[in-house]
Amino acid sequence: MTEQEGQAPSAGSTSSPQAGSGQDPSASSGQAASGITPETLKSALKAFKKRLKLTALDDDSRLGKGVFSAGHTGIFAIRPPNQFPPEVWVELCKQGKLRDSGHGLYELAKGEQDRA
Repeated sequence: MTEQEGQAPSAGSTSSPQAGSGQDPSASSGQAASGITPETLKSALKAFKKRLKLTALDDDSRLGKGVFSAGHTGIFAIRPPNQFPPEVWVELCKQGKLRDSGHGLYELAKGEQDRA
């Protein structure tokens, strides 16, 4: 009986994490799976757009540009603001709002570039 009692909780504990993992995707619709609130994601995306805009303006206004090089900046990807944890940027990539350009740089997704 002791063995059966020992086996029953382990079987119950094995099924409960599976049930918990089954609940995570449904919970992610209202809130990110890692516990990041929608307000944090919105604030992080706003900070990213502002940093991208300021970086582009800074690059456009620098002295020493070529005489024939007019037009917009070539800045598309930046290092995200460090006031938010890396999990926030990964979640925004999963949502399709940012794209990982590699080497720690991110850029706006195609649909977000039009809104920025």
